[in-house]
Amino acid sequence: MSKALPDKIGSLLFCSACGNLLDQASDEDVIKCAACATAQDASVYDNLTIVTRSHPTAFPSALRQKRQLVSTLGDPSEAAEREKAATINEKCPKCGHDELQFHTLQLRSADEGSTVFYDCPKCGHSFSQNN
Repeated sequence: MSKALPDKIGSLLFCSACGNLLDQASDEDVIKCAACATAQDASVYDNLTIVTRSHPTAFPSALRQKRQLVSTLGDPSEAAEREKAATINEKCPKCGHDELQFHTLQLRSADEGSTVFYDCPKCGHSFSQNN
């Protein structure tokens, strides 16, 4: 029976003799490799710290993409984008300025209208409207 240190990559444990992936330890005192039958004392896995992390983009989802899009709307780097925004002759509901900048984004399903984001260049008031 081997008392070697466990070989691990992330949360995966491997046989130190042949490199085979080991089955999860049960209540037994010995773990046997299914491939080479090497027996290992299960106590080497006691108090073994395993840390698993996922990259934020590891599991893409439509909801996460929408959330990231919405969270970047207030980003200072978007000031350059706002300068390219179209202008419309509408009054600002906050200060009464008669010109607003706007841009649209498709935040809902493709068969639904887009969302229009308005910004007042005078007072900075921002609001949105669903079409």
